[in-house]
Amino acid sequence: MQRPLDSASMAAEPSEGKKDKKPRPIPSPPPAPLATASLLVRGAAARVLGLRPGPAGGDLQPLWNAEPGNAKVTINIEGSSRSPFPKESQHSALIDAIEAATNELVQANAEISVFEMDKAAAEAKYGDAIHDGQSSIGNGKLRLAYVPGAALVEIPNNWSVCATTGAAGLVTFTQKEVGPDSKKKKPDTMILLKRKQLMIRYEVSKKDTSSSSGGVSVAMAPSLSRDELVSSVARYMRRRKAFMFGAPEPPVAAGAAPSSSTAPIAENTANNTDMEVNPWEVSGRIDYGKLISKFGSTEISAELLARIEKLTVGRGTVPEIHPWLRRGIFFSHRDLDQICTCVEQGKPFYLYTGRGPSSASLHLGHLIPFMMTKWLQEAFRVPLVIQMTDDEKFLWKGSWDPENGDDLMKYRGLTTENAKDIIACGFNKDMTFIFSDLEYIGHMYPNIVRIWKAITYNTARASFGFQGDSNIGQSAFPAVQAAPSFPSSFKVPLRGQDHMACLIPCAIDQDPYFRITRDVAHKLVSKSHPLKGKPALLHSKFFPPLQGACGKMSASDENSAIFLTDTNDMINNKISKYCFSGGRTTAKEQREQGADLEVDVAYQWLRFFLNDDQELDKIASEYGSGQGDYWNTGSVKKRLIQELQKIVSKHKEIRDKITDDDVAEWMAVRQLKF
Repeated sequence: MQRPLDSASMAAEPSEGKKDKKPRPIPSPPPAPLATASLLVRGAAARVLGLRPGPAGGDLQPLWNAEPGNAKVTINIEGSSRSPFPKESQHSALIDAIEAATNELVQANAEISVFEMDKAAAEAKYGDAIHDGQSSIGNGKLRLAYVPGAALVEIPNNWSVCATTGAAGLVTFTQKEVGPDSKKKKPDTMILLKRKQLMIRYEVSKKDTSSSSGGVSVAMAPSLSRDELVSSVARYMRRRKAFMFGAPEPPVAAGAAPSSSTAPIAENTANNTDMEVNPWEVSGRIDYGKLISKFGSTEISAELLARIEKLTVGRGTVPEIHPWLRRGIFFSHRDLDQICTCVEQGKPFYLYTGRGPSSASLHLGHLIPFMMTKWLQEAFRVPLVIQMTDDEKFLWKGSWDPENGDDLMKYRGLTTENAKDIIACGFNKDMTFIFSDLEYIGHMYPNIVRIWKAITYNTARASFGFQGDSNIGQSAFPAVQAAPSFPSSFKVPLRGQDHMACLIPCAIDQDPYFRITRDVAHKLVSKSHPLKGKPALLHSKFFPPLQGACGKMSASDENSAIFLTDTNDMINNKISKYCFSGGRTTAKEQREQGADLEVDVAYQWLRFFLNDDQELDKIASEYGSGQGDYWNTGSVKKRLIQELQKIVSKHKEIRDKITDDDVAEWMAVRQLKF
């Protein structure tokens, strides 16, 4: 079966057998979220079915007039590169694949360009088929919308679209039931082979967004040639997993020229530095600015830092703002400013973080969210809930054999061991509740059921990558992780204060879990909730592995991490032997050029664990220039070893005094004091 065409090629090439038929006009322009979703659905359908995106206006049914947030789009599938076209039994899978591709475009949060262009110039640059007669600006001009990696199509003159692909929220394909008593003759979402049409009824999660890009000048047109446009789209889409009916796209040999043919075009992958960040994989050289743009979060500004400092240091709860905030290690957020507003208005909030117990010992990277959360608890004097997802670890890593049965309770045992490491971080016991999912889930179950009801399986699959071989527990688990975001999940610990806002400190790769939670949060809280149920998020950068400052540390590779059970000798050996250096090859080069601090792991780790700003600045200046006491790699590694040995030894000393009975007290369901 043929691989689908790249959607940029589809935008530039006419479909075979295309009928010269002017689409029927729509009576009123759609709201910006629905217009944007229409573009994404067309681009995704083109990708899966091997089409060009086609016109974006005339065949969009205005369901939004009676059902806000809903529309129905009809797409001509004549000329599909899928030959022969899949049988009817496979149509449902194709539609699911289109929905998944649509929401990948949503989550990329790419910027959408809307621009005017002379018709002749547009046809010369992008091909004759760019013009579908959808807009009439006058003077021979076209109005075009460009969605990176999806579509370049003409849109009606009275349309507004969102500024980014993520602004409309997740797109859900919907279906009106066709039962024996229904007057409907056919479903709303289906493939009609005889009529050579694809009909999709869809709904957007953000129905009232006002973010739009409207009509803008020709200067906003993408500066891409026709071939460059093809290459741009191919690069954007090449990391997608293969669809059910499409083969994976192999990379093109280094140096291969872009082409407008159907052959896949990819970036040079020889250096393996492409960034990949999702809940299951973090790899490549991380560009945090691009991550903020991709995820649609907000960078922590100097003004927000000053506001936090005023509400914490200014009130005398802590002596200084946390170094990780000052140094930009916690760098991004969602609604952290709203949490500050709650504090200013005297409204309570609580903290939520967690741990998946997969091993008996934590490593230093695992401590990052807990150490930050400990500071937040102290600084704002707020309650904290810590979720131990022993159920999740069993669902993903558990096993069963005929003689011994399953190992579910092994993960419950690891919860107790991991809890000792967490307690050793110094939390306030009276304000902290640690709980095992296996034991506490009944308290959260009503909210879990509500979340299940609010999120479609297609949405969950598009967001989390579930496949046909995923067990049903994995598919259901995101609701379990979302439930602690709502204070009503903690009737006893939070004393029935169901209006409390929630702040979640986490690494930014966990953000996708909570984006879906935020989309449905309003359905689980009262109107008095200050954030309408949405949990606020505080994102950290990744703690790099010893072997290099790409990706994040892994517990599965002992030599990539320093564990809290490591001895002083083990710490010395790991740092000396495995810690990647940004220093130069020879002493002469190091003296002349200095080290590359961005890739030097010893320096990056000191940014996390050396609290003295003056000493850190001294190391950066001397190591980066090749001069002074810290001119070479050995001296910087030695300083790191000293600091880590001190931290790990102190942690061990505290942890060794914590018993199983102590853990049981922290995990007892009780009212917290706040």
